[in-house]
Amino acid sequence: MPQNNTLKGDRANSELSGEEWLCSKAAKNLAPGFSSLQWSPEPFGRAVSTGSCLHMETLGDQSDLAPKVETKLYHRRWFMLFLFSFVSASNAFMWLQYGIISNIFMRFYNIDALAIDWLAMIYLLTYIPLILPILWFLDNRGIRDVVLVGSAFNCIGAWIKIGSASPDTFPVTFFGQFVCSVATVFILGIPSYLASVWFGEKEVSTACSIGVLGNQLGIAIGFLVPPILVPNVDDMDELAHHIRIMFYITAGVATLLFVLVVFVFQERPKIPPTQAQATARSIPPEQYSYIASIRNLLRNKPFMLLVVTYGLNVGCFYAVGTLLNRMIIVHYPGEEVNAGRIGLTIVIAGMVGSLICGVWLDRTKTYKQTTLAVYLLSLVGMIVYAATLSLGHLWVVFITAGVLGFFMTGYLPLGFEFAVELTYPESEGTSSGLLNCSAQVFGIIFTICQGKIIDNYGTLAGNIFLCVFLLIGTIMTGKTSVTVKNTQQCIALQTRTRQGCVFR
Repeated sequence: MPQNNTLKGDRANSELSGEEWLCSKAAKNLAPGFSSLQWSPEPFGRAVSTGSCLHMETLGDQSDLAPKVETKLYHRRWFMLFLFSFVSASNAFMWLQYGIISNIFMRFYNIDALAIDWLAMIYLLTYIPLILPILWFLDNRGIRDVVLVGSAFNCIGAWIKIGSASPDTFPVTFFGQFVCSVATVFILGIPSYLASVWFGEKEVSTACSIGVLGNQLGIAIGFLVPPILVPNVDDMDELAHHIRIMFYITAGVATLLFVLVVFVFQERPKIPPTQAQATARSIPPEQYSYIASIRNLLRNKPFMLLVVTYGLNVGCFYAVGTLLNRMIIVHYPGEEVNAGRIGLTIVIAGMVGSLICGVWLDRTKTYKQTTLAVYLLSLVGMIVYAATLSLGHLWVVFITAGVLGFFMTGYLPLGFEFAVELTYPESEGTSSGLLNCSAQVFGIIFTICQGKIIDNYGTLAGNIFLCVFLLIGTIMTGKTSVTVKNTQQCIALQTRTRQGCVFR
């Protein structure tokens, strides 16, 4: 029978606070061999999570773990972060540059709606078979090589698309989009690695958030810019001219970013930014088993439950983003530009939601409660959006779409943070990769199914379809709990979350 074991801070005959007592005990138990370090795979060492008891700022006596070494924060860390964020934004922009003006491209290439949808879904499909090999590549070659290869694919795909600005070249544009989708697999999981390698203890969460927001910025631009650059004109030659201009701008930006990555982006600072990173660099690579980490995650039932619920939520977001133009045009003909602005509203509201949820987690450490609340509010937002889409008032759609984006996109960092708690001390890079893989699978399924339902039964039925799965995900999230295998892991988790542990 499960037993709730909560270690309290107000112990008798103790001069330490609860958190200090836990960390001091954890230091004594975990120091020999660093058996419970939470670290992510990195070449020439490991990236240790600064949130655990080994966060050097929380330890009363660092000498219990390792000798104190020199640390330094380099100013160029911010340039590395923003350069990566712009690469991610460039790639994310190309995901939606077709879908948000799908009616225009359908007429230009003389194709059906499903073919246009696949220009977005290819991003999701490519991720599934490539994520595990690329995680292995990241483990063995490091951040610089991964970002370099990703930006190269992004640049090549953008230039391929330039040759597709004519009505009979749809296969060329699809191939270019496929090449860009390969870049996504190299880019999507980098923010947590970059933050841990370059930034100090008090900056890691902020840096990771900025890296993630780079992708969201690209999606926002993808909603806003294509309807402006490619107006819905009747003359096919003029339309081809506008499309070509958009492709040239995209390729130019991707090329500039690739050149900057080649000459500027670095693997890691010469001097580590934190004591945790210094410790990580001293851990031999042979102590990490990539296959064993995957096996442990697949056997973790609470985490696998989160994989499903995360996929349901983010898959719904992918479907809404891909089919947004079709849903808006049905009820508001000729409003391609406003469809892009509504998508922009969803993403910007989501960026705000992500930041607020991150700050809330830092202050409260209530991972499950916050995740469940935001999941439930995502369901409420989806219901309200579905009910108001056909009322005939665009300003209402802007408001309800913003509410939906605030909670549905705000859920993204919560899922990753909750995964860290469920999988401690496994690699957070591997767990995030599996979460993203689930999201891609459900994104493809939901986009195809909702698109068919919209074509046959209307937008309301398609959105109700998504509401049903969000309800299922909410119920499953309520059943997810953090389970640990031993007292040492419980001590470390309680230091991170200030909550009790459930032994099973």
